[in-house]
Amino acid sequence: MSLRQFEYALAIAEEGSVTAAAERLHVAQPSVSQQIRGLERELGVQLFARTPAGLVPTVVGRAFLREAEVAVSASRRARATARAGADELVGELTVAVQMGFGTRQLPGALGALRRRYPRLEVTVFEEPSSAELERLCRRGVLDLALMAACERSPADAHHLGDEEFVVVLGPGHRQLTADRVELRELAGEPWVRFDRDSALDSVLLNVLRDNDPAPATAARVSQTATAVRWAAQGLGTTLVPASAVPGGHEHLVRPVFPVVSQPVIAVLRHGAGPAETALLELLRKQTWSESESASEFESEFESESPSGFEFAAFSPAP
Repeated sequence: MSLRQFEYALAIAEEGSVTAAAERLHVAQPSVSQQIRGLERELGVQLFARTPAGLVPTVVGRAFLREAEVAVSASRRARATARAGADELVGELTVAVQMGFGTRQLPGALGALRRRYPRLEVTVFEEPSSAELERLCRRGVLDLALMAACERSPADAHHLGDEEFVVVLGPGHRQLTADRVELRELAGEPWVRFDRDSALDSVLLNVLRDNDPAPATAARVSQTATAVRWAAQGLGTTLVPASAVPGGHEHLVRPVFPVVSQPVIAVLRHGAGPAETALLELLRKQTWSESESASEFESEFESESPSGFEFAAFSPAP
């Protein structure tokens, strides 16, 4: 077996046909067919079944492809590490970010990384679901995960800063006259909420626990920008990280009292290479809160050695 065969099999699974896979890989179709036949003979199993919709992986094929994806990702990282000399870094970097966290900071860090290493390719998964983020981690395809701290965060996770939360109110809302909104004044409000297993919805429930233990739900959404826009249309109030508020809605945003913030962490894969290490350091340099901005020159987080993805839950800490 070879990595080329693994790459061919993965391409067929994604494209649904040998022809499309060959076009994507810029190789001749007979070469792809020959490599897959040889792989199936060596394994003694059928990896793909022909259906009216195209080629689809068999049950054993799906199991094989999961491991092949890990092997191909590891190979690409190894090549990138080997070639990361003379200030040149090439290859692929795969990042997952929990929805709503690092909305402003991650693009800033990635922009700086791209300017420093223009040949580095970055793939970002924005995952609202804790279960989906966990699945990506366990598949071994992530180089760095950016998320809210949780009760079962690994001890060697890298604390980047704290995301401050704000409320977004509808036009004409009575609390728009206040510089800061007290949480008890929002009791009984209808809320634009997030998916039930998302970190953002857990933050909202923790915040309202003492003042409104059973918040009314006007709607549930999967994106912070959608929640802000719907709140701006008067559908309900929403609570989001300040950095996630899209431009044009600042007049409807108010900080809350007591202050609501959530620690944000980065978790690196085992044996992290130069690309993810460089991104971690750039994330550290971003401004994560207004209070941090005022004192950003007064202190820095201690540098920690990169570690890996060994955790099973992403429930935000109270």
